[in-house]
Amino acid sequence: MTVEDTSSRRFYGRRHGRVLRAGRKRLLTELLPSIQIDPGEGWLYPKDLFRGKLEQNWLEIGFGGGEHLAAQAAKHPEVGIIGCEPFINGVARLLNEIKAKDLRNIRIYPDDARDIIDRIPSATLDRVFLLFPDPWPKKRHSSRRFISTENLDALARVIRDGGEFRFASDEMGYVRWTLQHVRRHGEFVWSAETVRDWQDRPADWQITRYESKAKADGRPCVYLKFWRRKRL
Repeated sequence: MTVEDTSSRRFYGRRHGRVLRAGRKRLLTELLPSIQIDPGEGWLYPKDLFRGKLEQNWLEIGFGGGEHLAAQAAKHPEVGIIGCEPFINGVARLLNEIKAKDLRNIRIYPDDARDIIDRIPSATLDRVFLLFPDPWPKKRHSSRRFISTENLDALARVIRDGGEFRFASDEMGYVRWTLQHVRRHGEFVWSAETVRDWQDRPADWQITRYESKAKADGRPCVYLKFWRRKRL
């Protein structure tokens, strides 16, 4: 079985920011190659990426500065976590956390997460995070949002039965968009039973700098959890 050719796929978003300090530049050349996922061809089995036997495999799509991913990795050494982020400054920041905390259960793909999702075998991931993605609030840009029928099809394929998909945003238009698309898709169940289920952070949450800024600016954040339905 071959992986779909997506060479014509377009990516919207930043890849570079401020000039990196020398120490973080070194991390990109010295540490990143040892934990970077090769964008090669064929299926990508998470169990082959990590040393030792791990209990679960998680994926974070667009990890930003990596605060959440690093905290989850530290709390769950029994879990292998793949992080995807095209913004090289964010990658460098996560590398700094990995080195400082000696985190050995993280692997990084410094580019579009869809490239990796396409290569992961079906029903392989236990949890996927999409936290505060670019909301593309203008109507003419809404097609750039990650939440789409095509990407939900891909997530439904790689998340195991009963696996979890977490989404968070401070952009209410994107929250409504996500609920509409996910519920219409049909392969996920929204877990909320009360208002607090989407207003309160999950118990194992790690707040990020972006989230802190949103709170300080008075923008409420919404936390959605979905479960992958059992395959027929």
